[in-house]
Amino acid sequence: MKIGVSTLAMYPEELKSILGQLEELKVDYCEIINEYPYHQVKDLNSYRVKTTLHAPLSDINLASYNRAIREASIREMKSSMDLAVKLESPVVVVHPGQMPILGRDLENKVLEYNLESLKECASYAHDCGVTMGVENMPHIPGLLFQDLDKLDILVKEIDAQITLDVGHAHNNQISTEDMLRSSRIKHLHLSDNDGSFDQHHALGSADVDFKSIIQGLKQRGYKGILVVEVKSATDVKPSLQYLKSLI
Repeated sequence: MKIGVSTLAMYPEELKSILGQLEELKVDYCEIINEYPYHQVKDLNSYRVKTTLHAPLSDINLASYNRAIREASIREMKSSMDLAVKLESPVVVVHPGQMPILGRDLENKVLEYNLESLKECASYAHDCGVTMGVENMPHIPGLLFQDLDKLDILVKEIDAQITLDVGHAHNNQISTEDMLRSSRIKHLHLSDNDGSFDQHHALGSADVDFKSIIQGLKQRGYKGILVVEVKSATDVKPSLQYLKSLI
């Protein structure tokens, strides 16, 4: 298993500074959230640390019934996949859509649009030769695919993979055993919380059973990347130390 850190922890610090700090920490990967101020990423060959990409998540909705918004969202996903090819990044994380404010009476249509959008993105990812990992969402009203079983069905239908966000799953009261049931898990986001909200705390500081998660991953022969996705720069080092003690 390889270890990565998301730019979330140091946002909006300059990317060069972030990469330099991660190299000092001997991290294998930096997961770049590919939106401002990291929307224009150039050649990173001078850095030892490799990259994965998180497609834009702000002002994006693949399930929008507004065609212009939906098509713009798809273009943003594809743009991240193009960048992944240039950076030789193996994984692009994609958020599924969300229910529009006035969309609850049109749920079937919203879900249909969401499926069409994700199918198009998954097909493009295949053409690019990168893994598209659709991420499970936290317990926030309107966000689609908080349920991992439904996400598993979705990714099989569109031939994509899952980015398992452990903090999101714990926030949805999903057990450690149930988190790891899908054979489509190819990428992980790790943060801690007390179950009440998606807090993105340091690993080992709250209620997530990371020992069981790492043990389960070892049993299934997981060879992918574990991305530490905490919200504070001060939480990066203790999270890395805790994670390394488990693997």
